[in-house]
Amino acid sequence: MARGKLRIYLGAAPGVGKTYAMLSEAHRRIERGTDCVVAFVEHHDRPRTEVMLHGLEQVTRRDLEYRGTAFTEMDVDAVLERAPEVALVDELAHTNVPGSRNAKRWQDVEELLTAGIDVVSTVNIQHLESLGDVVESITGVRQKETVPDEVVRRADQIELVDMSPQALRRRMAHGNIYKSDRIDASLSNYFRPGNLTALRELALLWVADRVDEYLQQYRGEHNIRSTWQARERIVVGLTGGPEGRTLIRRASRMAAKGSGSEILAVYIARSDGLTGASPKELAVQRTLVEDLGGTFHHVIGDDIPAALLDFARGVNATQIVLGSSRRKTWQYVFGPGVGATVARDSGPDLDVHIVTHGEVAKGRGLPVARGARLGRSRVIWGWLVGVAGPVLLTVLLTHVDADLGLANDMLLFLTLTVAAALVGGLLPALASAAGGSLLLNYYFTPPLHLWTVSNNKNIVAIAVFVGVAVSVASVVDLAARRTHQAARLRAEAEILSFLAGSVLRGETSLEALLERVRETFAMDSVALLERAGDTDPWTCAGSVGDGRPLERPEDADVDMPVGDHMALALSGRVLPAEDRRVLAAFAAQAAVVLDRQRLQSEADQARTLAEGNRIRTALLAAVSHDLRTPLAGIKAAVSSLRSDDVEWSDEDEAELLEGIEEGADRLEHLVGNLLDMSRLQTGTVTPLIREVDLDEVVPMALGGVPDGSAELDIPETLPMVAVDKGLLERAVANIVENAVKYAPDEAPVKVSASALGERVEIRVVDRGPGVPDSAKDRIFAPFQRYGDAPRGAGVGLGLAVARGFVEAMGGTLAAEDTPGGGLTMVLTLRAAAGRPQVRPELSSQVTS
Repeated sequence: MARGKLRIYLGAAPGVGKTYAMLSEAHRRIERGTDCVVAFVEHHDRPRTEVMLHGLEQVTRRDLEYRGTAFTEMDVDAVLERAPEVALVDELAHTNVPGSRNAKRWQDVEELLTAGIDVVSTVNIQHLESLGDVVESITGVRQKETVPDEVVRRADQIELVDMSPQALRRRMAHGNIYKSDRIDASLSNYFRPGNLTALRELALLWVADRVDEYLQQYRGEHNIRSTWQARERIVVGLTGGPEGRTLIRRASRMAAKGSGSEILAVYIARSDGLTGASPKELAVQRTLVEDLGGTFHHVIGDDIPAALLDFARGVNATQIVLGSSRRKTWQYVFGPGVGATVARDSGPDLDVHIVTHGEVAKGRGLPVARGARLGRSRVIWGWLVGVAGPVLLTVLLTHVDADLGLANDMLLFLTLTVAAALVGGLLPALASAAGGSLLLNYYFTPPLHLWTVSNNKNIVAIAVFVGVAVSVASVVDLAARRTHQAARLRAEAEILSFLAGSVLRGETSLEALLERVRETFAMDSVALLERAGDTDPWTCAGSVGDGRPLERPEDADVDMPVGDHMALALSGRVLPAEDRRVLAAFAAQAAVVLDRQRLQSEADQARTLAEGNRIRTALLAAVSHDLRTPLAGIKAAVSSLRSDDVEWSDEDEAELLEGIEEGADRLEHLVGNLLDMSRLQTGTVTPLIREVDLDEVVPMALGGVPDGSAELDIPETLPMVAVDKGLLERAVANIVENAVKYAPDEAPVKVSASALGERVEIRVVDRGPGVPDSAKDRIFAPFQRYGDAPRGAGVGLGLAVARGFVEAMGGTLAAEDTPGGGLTMVLTLRAAAGRPQVRPELSSQVTS
């Protein structure tokens, strides 16, 4: 059954018209043909609200008495039985009278939603649990009735019912909210203009956050990357320099001009870890951002302008605040700078603010080459090949007496250029092409040892060499990068395929997943941190590795948020920007695995509690009937014997005493089984294993059944068994008594034993009605009676206790069909190692 939908009318203050709006919506739905009923609506003697109830079907309320006073509450059972399409439930935060079905009304609403009934409800902003302290500080009144924010946030629709403070006070003065004797006190206390304005702002901001969640969800579902300027979000680009504090304060002043604006400070570091940022300064700036109500983010990216714009568009920012460049004039030869590039590429949806500061033009470090992503050693070898290679080749060619010709010399130099591109990337290859062209001109192109070329053909040849070298180097570098990207994407696809498979199979534990993260990203340690609220301390939900323990995401080299109160923290090295996509998938899967483990643990606990409740319920039933029946018989017999009104004969007294003894024996048997079951449930059964003969134990187990009801066939040649003698006797006794109970009088139960390899089997065979295959396992459950067994036949613990004792001794107990009809209980035990197995003698006819 599909879950019902919840619509909530959220009021900024009491009396704004939530209930009136809800009833108006009910009349509209009824006009459209919707089956709508009033489950609970409180009109508080307001005439206009009471009139709106006319024409609406109202479910009868439930009457409750508490401390001598009569109350009425919503009758959840009556609403469920009526099963309307829509139910109106007023005052969602209401606390039910003790003795009701649920403690809170929102829990009643959850039951209706689970049953597939749509619910329309109301609640005031001051009743939200997270705002209790804020409302108390504003109004001086502590709200005792609250509803969890998550309950309201899960609503499918939230409609704000708002009214200006002046209009609400006029409504109050006209007597439309409270009676005349309460108007003056309310206007001068709770309904002061300042209080109402503050509550109104709280309601508007809370609903705005809810709308923002809807917007983010919609943008994600529809893959919308462009910025929608529905709310001011200001991104502050930090470099780790001293100007960061100025930028943060400037952004804070900009945010203060618009209510609800948000500040997001972001620091973008390169993937190679080379940075001029001061960790101490970054920590100070992080603290400053958080003190001003913003958030701090750490992002890895080699292309800083692109990474900054991607981050801004990802959070739906509307403005970017950057500082004026600290570059000196000559450093602009390396590019226009981050500010100019961001302003050029931001597009019409992002406003870029360049803020001046005291560090302008004071200089900063040189930009890191793009080839740094190849690794330092590989770049060094690329430059050696690109710079030293042409020089060594020139020395070799000039000292070898072999005239190869200009064309072959160019091919050799071109080979070095290609090698430099393969090893070190584009820049070493360009250096190799430039150096090679100069060396070719000076040493191999007439006139030799001059920087001039006399033959026009040689000029063309050198120009072609330079062009081909640059082109080949570019193509080789691009191919190498594409190969690297393809290999990386393939690795990402394999990782994501593993994650998807683990999600579908539900096989991966949290520790195994974190270990996979550590191995994938070559980290020292990985931890999943979580906290209950924004101000609560972080706790570790799981960790792997030998690195230092992490207490906060800020202490890690890499942290990946998972929701609002969970983060995946890694220590060991800083990850490049492209790795964060896969890390985000791992983080999301880690949260899913943690939730699955907790749900599984809760499910196991629930099953344990349910089993305990079932056993307790059955135990109560046994005590109420099976134990009281023999007690009643004993009580009646004793009362008869002590009666002075009747003169009992010796035969009558003997019969009554016999009844007392039978009842006591029956009580002893029942209580013994209950105690045995209790020991098995609590795991306190400790068998004392000894080597015993079956012919010493099994006959003693038949003492509790009538003579002639069981036939015994235990060969003396059977090997000894390793068992607890007392537990085995109790188990066999219970099995035989159960078999005798169902066997017909003319067909006694047969108890036989045989040896099979290292096992010994005891078979208890009856000719009773038998048990179908579907019920063979169920008959061993506690408090189970099969078929139409009478209530006085026991509490249904005999077979459960027998199986528990047998399994405690390392054996098994199973049920099989008896050929020709009936049931056979097969008890399998371990043969003792002390006595050799006796094989049956075979006749001479078989051996000859």
